[in-house]
Amino acid sequence: MTKENLADYRQVSERTKFLILSIFPISSLILAFFVSDFSSIANGIYKIIIQPDVLLTDYIKVGGLGAALVNSSLLTLINLFFLWKLKVPLTGLPISAIFIVAGFAFFGKNIFNVWPIYIGGFLYSKYEKKPYNSVIIISMFGTALAPMVFEVAYALSPSSFSGLLVGILAGVVAGFFLPPIAAHILRAHDGYNLYNVGFAAGFIGTVVMSFMKSYGFENKTRMILSTEYDLFFKILLSLFFVILIIIGYILNDKNLFKGYSKILKMTGRLVADFTYTAGFGTTLINMGIMGLIGLIYVILSKGIINGPIVGGLLTIVGFSAFGKHPKNSIPIMIGVFIAGLLKVWDTSSTTVIIAALFGTSLAPIAGEYGPIAGIIAGFLHLSVSMNVGVIHGGINLYNNGFSAGIIATLLVPILDVFRREK
Repeated sequence: MTKENLADYRQVSERTKFLILSIFPISSLILAFFVSDFSSIANGIYKIIIQPDVLLTDYIKVGGLGAALVNSSLLTLINLFFLWKLKVPLTGLPISAIFIVAGFAFFGKNIFNVWPIYIGGFLYSKYEKKPYNSVIIISMFGTALAPMVFEVAYALSPSSFSGLLVGILAGVVAGFFLPPIAAHILRAHDGYNLYNVGFAAGFIGTVVMSFMKSYGFENKTRMILSTEYDLFFKILLSLFFVILIIIGYILNDKNLFKGYSKILKMTGRLVADFTYTAGFGTTLINMGIMGLIGLIYVILSKGIINGPIVGGLLTIVGFSAFGKHPKNSIPIMIGVFIAGLLKVWDTSSTTVIIAALFGTSLAPIAGEYGPIAGIIAGFLHLSVSMNVGVIHGGINLYNNGFSAGIIATLLVPILDVFRREK
């Protein structure tokens, strides 16, 4: 990093960054009590906690809009507090972790089922004699396996306390082994899948679910989706994305595109931290722009915004600080959309839309090999993402991260062959 970039990165204090990232959860918390009362929210949170959380379980439908907003707000604010207390600088990777937690707290992660993963990560840091701030980000991403707690408990005994304890223990064990597995598995896709922990969680989920099925357990597939709050979220998210752009504009010396070319020139391949490359203000602008692009894709696809789609949009925003930008992400979306038109799935369905949103995990392929390669990656990704969930039974919330890892591992060596020939 050049001295100029370092000075630009440091011009925004950590306190300011934390306050900016608190805008969405605090706003959601306030809105929750405008759209619902305390009793309804408390009852909704209870319903969210006791429900199975495998894909796709929309907390807006399960517990109501107010409860879903509170669940997301609390998890996001708690994780921001952890990062603050552990003195983790808010660079690209922590920002992406915060937004992925906020997004998946609308479908799959709740204020009860995530903690075994954190405990496992904490125990791993103690075992390796490392500070926990070197592991906390992996734990945040690792909450992809949060549904495993309930599924293991339900497999043993849906009503017994001992079953719940074993489920919690399974989550702790998964959280313990995620850091070394994620570090090792990065070699397979060579940094071309931004959701590396999702790839690792897919393997863990597959092994756990296969083991459970070998003893006769069959988990039920779920497709619980809300339809009532499409306009509400279009307005809320649009305002938030525009606010990010405005704040970035102000921090960027009131220059909208200062340093933006630095981001667009990057392939996005891990590790691509835009806060170092172009500064915090420019990164916020990219985050807002990418959020709007994702929202436009949903509208053009004639989709209805629900919990999983909110999760997909917030995840795009988070990783727009760590690898995603318009140049490398739009080809992936186009590939998924074309696949939806030519294959058996409806482009307006939630599953196809989230495949496009989360499929931008493959953005580094488009960044490295060009837009045609990105379109091919997106085209293949839809087929894999629509079918790979059966092997992990939906207990890996980052199903698209698992799919993207498979596509990147398969496609990158092939693309290298053609590039060498060229």
